[in-house]
Amino acid sequence: MSFLKVSGTVLVDESGKEITLRGAGLGGWMNMENFISGYPGCEYHIREALTEAISQEKSDFFFDKFLEYFFEGNDAVFFKSLGLNCIRLPFNYRHFEDDMNPRVLKESGFKHLDRVIDICAQHGIYTILDLHTAPGGQNMDWHSDNGGHIANFWDHKDFQDRMLWLWTELAKHYKDNKWIAGYNPLNKPTDPKHTHLVKFYDEVYTTICSINLDHVIFLMWWSNTAYSIHDYSTFGFPGAPEYVGSEEQNEKMKDRYAKKQQWMDEQGLCMWNGEWGPVYARSQYDGDATDSINQVRYRVLKDQLDIYRKDSLSWSIWLYKDIGFQGMVYTSLNMPYMTLFKDFLAKKHRLAVDAWGADDTAVKHVYQPLLDHILQEVPERYQNLYPWAPSRRLARIARNILVSEFLVKEWADHFIGKSEDELDQLAKSFRFENCEKREELNAILSADATAHAA
Repeated sequence: MSFLKVSGTVLVDESGKEITLRGAGLGGWMNMENFISGYPGCEYHIREALTEAISQEKSDFFFDKFLEYFFEGNDAVFFKSLGLNCIRLPFNYRHFEDDMNPRVLKESGFKHLDRVIDICAQHGIYTILDLHTAPGGQNMDWHSDNGGHIANFWDHKDFQDRMLWLWTELAKHYKDNKWIAGYNPLNKPTDPKHTHLVKFYDEVYTTICSINLDHVIFLMWWSNTAYSIHDYSTFGFPGAPEYVGSEEQNEKMKDRYAKKQQWMDEQGLCMWNGEWGPVYARSQYDGDATDSINQVRYRVLKDQLDIYRKDSLSWSIWLYKDIGFQGMVYTSLNMPYMTLFKDFLAKKHRLAVDAWGADDTAVKHVYQPLLDHILQEVPERYQNLYPWAPSRRLARIARNILVSEFLVKEWADHFIGKSEDELDQLAKSFRFENCEKREELNAILSADATAHAA
């Protein structure tokens, strides 16, 4: 067992043998996301609402059990059986410090992170630590647990300094752990003015390396760093032109990746694809069309893998587990959590309050007049407020933020009157034994891993 290193454009072990990381992200776990586990809005919204609805003690119990059951030994056994060797671990800074008590380390934050890192190590699986959420929000999205639409992280030095402090604590804690492939210091940084990002990267690189020189940093272009990209294809999402694998479509998909790869090659950089992959239709919403839609999505997946395989690209598909939209495994519909929230989840789907892969067909007539009004009244040169075009900005602010906030307490009220045992059963719905496997997706990933190993 050895630390991984960057050697030119590839990852290698201490003997110099090339290592290609193939795996998935454990999204929705230590950084919960609405489309993954079925709540509206942001994680801090639902934690506050559940505390108000059933008490701090019961709320803490439920979330702790959720974190426990979401990934256990059987998950690692299954994951390894597919030939996959790496799991990206997204986490929320709120596990390690409170906004009203900054720079005071919460040791409890390491409880589940240590547990899963150790489980993965026992089964020969590398892990990558991914800071998915920073104070103030490093981007404008729900997955940074940001309840607004402004990335305030970039405008407040104290937010940035707190992240340097946290990476200091993380680097100290994991300094000698060889099963950690490396650190992904900040997910999807969106610096609107393009002035702060490189400076922050300089600082976080220096901070980590002052303590820990052994782990790869999936970041940018310094020594022992690999450039982190995300490579989602629009063909894998609702609303895209139907993918038939035509030469034109395939070239378009290749071109998105090739532009990133070309720059990496010119700079002589190692690259890691930290997120990619289609979303999938669900029979409860898409009916008879479910299988035909998903066959198209699997074709997109295969064609992307063909592109990556030619470069021996390391990747982490999004994602391992959820309630049925994108996961390799997903909570069964007959589990207590899914039966309790069946009608609420259908409502969420109809209202298109989640941003990820939303289908706004049922509510388009509500928002289209407002969009038309904006397009008519705002001069075109002022319409694109970084990083969104008017339609996307309207969807985020009106649907994904405003309407979602009105649904938060409705979600929490489902838990009122539940005993501790019932809360445990709800959390246990996410246990591997209570999940279905997305067999075709897993077979594709396993075949690719096996072909590469051969």
